Amino acid sequence: MAYNEYLKERIERILSERKALYFGKKMMGGYLFMVDEKMCIGIHIDKKTNEDWLMARIGEEAMEEAFTKTGCKPMDFTGRPMKGFVFVKPEGFDMDEDLEYWIDLALTFNPKAQKSKK
Repeated sequence: MAYNEYLKERIERILSERKALYFGKKMMGGYLFMVDEKMCIGIHIDKKTNEDWLMARIGEEAMEEAFTKTGCKPMDFTGRPMKGFVFVKPEGFDMDEDLEYWIDLALTFNPKAQKSKK
């Protein structure tokens, strides 16, 4: 199953409105938005439910508050959550203001994020 093109377009619109310099790339069946050559926000397809989940790199400082938001859970591929990353289920980003919240959180953290080693 491919990622949701409409969700991709919603994210692109918000990133453009925020004047974020980004590029996107397909990754493991989903789609990832890179800002300043760092993972920022993306679309992940949950293999159990086939739902499109939002992946956001928000940093460890924002995690506690983020977990109080609807649909937010630790980003966990292997049984070990990734620090500073969350998944958000569709009910947590259906409304534009909710999607904007997650994107703004990821963009706020982005300057502090470390680039991956090449």
